[in-house]
Amino acid sequence: MAPRAIWKGAISFGMVVIPIKLYPATQSKDIAFVTLHSECHNRIRQKRYCPYHEVDVALDETVRGYEYSKEQYVVMEKSDFEDLPVPSTHTIEIVRFVDLASIDPVYFERSYVLEPETVGQKPFFLLKRALQSSERVAIAKVSLRQKEHLCCLRPYNGGIAMATMFYPDEVRANTDLELPEDEELINDQEMAMANTLIDQLTGPFEPEQHRDEYRVALERVIEAKLGSGAPVTAAPAPPPGKVVDLMEALRASIQATKAPAPDATEQDAAEIEPATEQAAKPKARSRKKAVQKVG
Repeated sequence: MAPRAIWKGAISFGMVVIPIKLYPATQSKDIAFVTLHSECHNRIRQKRYCPYHEVDVALDETVRGYEYSKEQYVVMEKSDFEDLPVPSTHTIEIVRFVDLASIDPVYFERSYVLEPETVGQKPFFLLKRALQSSERVAIAKVSLRQKEHLCCLRPYNGGIAMATMFYPDEVRANTDLELPEDEELINDQEMAMANTLIDQLTGPFEPEQHRDEYRVALERVIEAKLGSGAPVTAAPAPPPGKVVDLMEALRASIQATKAPAPDATEQDAAEIEPATEQAAKPKARSRKKAVQKVG
């Protein structure tokens, strides 16, 4: 099924206007659970209840309200949100071009991908190539979900991606935390060993080499509960939190990075394949329903 655009508008690039559609760039792979009654295992239903009229209320009978004082509300209509005199309601307005490295990752919130309308393909391609050749990203503003976001536009997989961003007053400071500052805590040899370890573990980011081990383990538990016979084992104990000898720990870590990967890793991956990946793909929907009915 083709993805559905969640927003339509245009990119304002100086005097250039590029009509585009906006799509989510990511999707969550979290395993969803529902709440059941512990006695009969029927699903709990959450209802909208009005204590004044003592009745259940349908969704189409509700409106949004802003509580400006204790139990005092101003009612907001749909038109109140749509008719705001804010340019970014329908336009992604580029305000600056910056180096991507100058943006701390803490500011990034959620990613989207852009698709140009037919009449906007040429200026869309021009913007993408201009960002690539200048090695910069565009900072813009866009209104989504009743909020005007800062956002970042950058070349991505042959197109352009947009990441919404937090404002500075939304980023929590860590000034109240007890953080180490004393340079005398470490010596030059420890620093050199730490840098050696970083150098040995440095390489390109390969996302396909990483997976959600928690989700894999949880799928095993679910499959076992459904009678598949998959083993359910306890997680290994975590390493002790206290480092007795920092130099020895660094030295052991460096040696570990030099050692070849054990064959057990490949064997473990082979064991996981039938228990998780094969079951997770074609049976994901049927398994979710089955979990709800387990007694």
